[in-house]
Amino acid sequence: MAPDRVKPEHIRKYMDKRGLTSRTQANREKTFLSRVYKWGYERGMVKSNPCKGVQQYKEKARERYITDAEYHALYSIAPTIVKMAMELAYLCCARQADVLSLTHAQLMENGIFIRQGKTGKKQIKAWTKRLEDAVKLSDTLITDPGIVSLYVICQATGHKYTRDGFNSRWKKAKNIAKETFPELDFNFTFHDLKAKGISDLDGTLAEKQVISGHKNITQTARYNRKIEVVPVVGGQHAE
Repeated sequence: MAPDRVKPEHIRKYMDKRGLTSRTQANREKTFLSRVYKWGYERGMVKSNPCKGVQQYKEKARERYITDAEYHALYSIAPTIVKMAMELAYLCCARQADVLSLTHAQLMENGIFIRQGKTGKKQIKAWTKRLEDAVKLSDTLITDPGIVSLYVICQATGHKYTRDGFNSRWKKAKNIAKETFPELDFNFTFHDLKAKGISDLDGTLAEKQVISGHKNITQTARYNRKIEVVPVVGGQHAE
């Protein structure tokens, strides 16, 4: 079908069918298609954007907070590359793509330079002993003879891990953790590590926004998932 023959009703039918298996993915795919049509419209390749006016599914914000016990249990059995990725994502409140593409050139004297792939925000994540230890694990990764990798987390060939390649190792580590620690819940995603990092930061929501690099405080609020402990009646001024 020619691009200009695609109408809003076609997009709606696709959304309805795709939504049977994943409403979230249906929304993401519609957003991507809309961007493609916008690009083509600006260059005179199409006359309109058929995605306009097509309603997306309502999404329920994730509330999953990874507890310290769950985090440390998974970390304890994970292979080195997963350990490194976990620590970088958690400590730096970073996205998976930014973690996997991290190069040694980004390791500065005062911290790790990260330009967020999603927002373009530039930050230097200041060094701590724990962050330094996570990066030093890179020295233990074995590469093929004569290979010096540009990437902090790399394969034996020196190449960075693809999303699918890393996710297979992440999934395997979680499966081992489930068998090793059956009393704990490992039903969380890698992206939830960023939420744990933001949730565990000290400070106000506004201060967390600055550290996380979000464009607005609403985005930060979605990642701030730790349940607040509040006093009960009669316990507000208890010693």
